[in-house]
Parts: sequence; structure tokens; C-alpha cells
Amino acid sequence: MTTVLVVDDSKVSRLLSRQYILQRHPDWNIAEAASGEEAIEKLETVTPDLILLDLNMPGMGGLAAVDKIQAKCPSARITLLTANVQDATRDKAHALGIGFAEKPITEARIDQVIAVLENR
Repeated sequence: MTTVLVVDDSKVSRLLSRQYILQRHPDWNIAEAASGEEAIEKLETVTPDLILLDLNMPGMGGLAAVDKIQAKCPSARITLLTANVQDATRDKAHALGIGFAEKPITEARIDQVIAVLENR
């Protein structure tokens, strides 16, 4: 079963991501975390195929969590899903080998992000 971990401090963003993913793939498992720290904890019990990771969150932000997440779950694909669309942020995501997608969360944007799993 495909598992997606949605990491965002905004409950609305997590809900939207969940809703759009499950519309396309009702059989997928969706886990949620509200911070980088919580995401790392979740990896003790969940092995995601894809992680949607917000950039700005209280505590550990998305970019700070990437190395720890990759160490615990090296096969997971990670996409930074953020409203921070500066070139520097895109460049950091690229340098870390992770995807980049802009907020706001829309059905089309989620379709683009989950396409990496659909085409494997």
C-alpha cells in the first residue's frame, strides 16, 4: 500500500492534501505531522513512499528536517510544499535532491506531486 506523510503546521493544508490525494487514490494511507520533529517521530511507525513537507513550521522547519528524514527513510520521495517561492528556497531543495511545489495547495498541484508515485 502506498503511504504519504503530510507534514504541515496548518491543519487546513494537511486536510486539503489528504482530501485531494484520497480523491485520486482512496486506497492510499495518509499520515500527518504538524512539525519536523513530529514527522521524524512518525517515521518510527510509518514508512512513507512520499513526504509532502512544509518549509516554515514552529520548531524544526522542513529544510532542517530533510537530512534526518532521509537518514531514517532513504527511499521516500520528499517534496517541499511551500508558499516561500524564492529562488534560494528552490535552489536549497534542488541541492538536497528533493522536489519543490508552490502553495496554495490545489488539486492540480497535488496531482503533479503524486505523479512521481503513479509513474514508478
